[in-house]
Amino acid sequence: MEDSFDQPAEDSGGSTGLEVDRPIVLIGLMGVGKTTVGRRLAKKLDLPFVDADEEIEKAAGLTISEIFDRFGEDYFRDGERRVISRLLDDHMQVIATGGGAFMNAETRNLILSQATAVWLDADIDILVKRVARRDTRPLLKNGDPEQILRKLANERNPVYAQAHVHVVGNDSPHETTVNSILSSLAQ
Repeated sequence: MEDSFDQPAEDSGGSTGLEVDRPIVLIGLMGVGKTTVGRRLAKKLDLPFVDADEEIEKAAGLTISEIFDRFGEDYFRDGERRVISRLLDDHMQVIATGGGAFMNAETRNLILSQATAVWLDADIDILVKRVARRDTRPLLKNGDPEQILRKLANERNPVYAQAHVHVVGNDSPHETTVNSILSSLAQ
């Protein structure tokens, strides 16, 4: 199973309208909209989109929750780093990462040196509403989601701040967030 993290992602083709010279990696807390915004951003840029968590699940043949339960967070983070490294090497694309991916120093250094990191940010109250819709988030299974998200924001936001681009989405339509990212990338 360990080597399965190194399997290549499917190529969906594409070319850019905006001059993008590196992969774009979306980072931020769970529920901020990395996957939804990422898909729309990729479409606007005519680039492939890949969700790192989906790639991890495909490679491992297990859900993220199952990996956490069976092997623990350290094992998951190591596999996540390897998958993200492979995705960065694959080709120009938009990559959505899990909320904790950027917290791993090795993964963070890979992203910062090989891609354009975009921190998607939103108020905790908005994130709490969004994450309540799904019960598949391992870090929220044992406690109050609002308290957990506030703690994660306090720990992670200073690290997320190292990203090349910072966009606050809040309750604005996803298209507005995409356009904010595009404006930042065009500068």
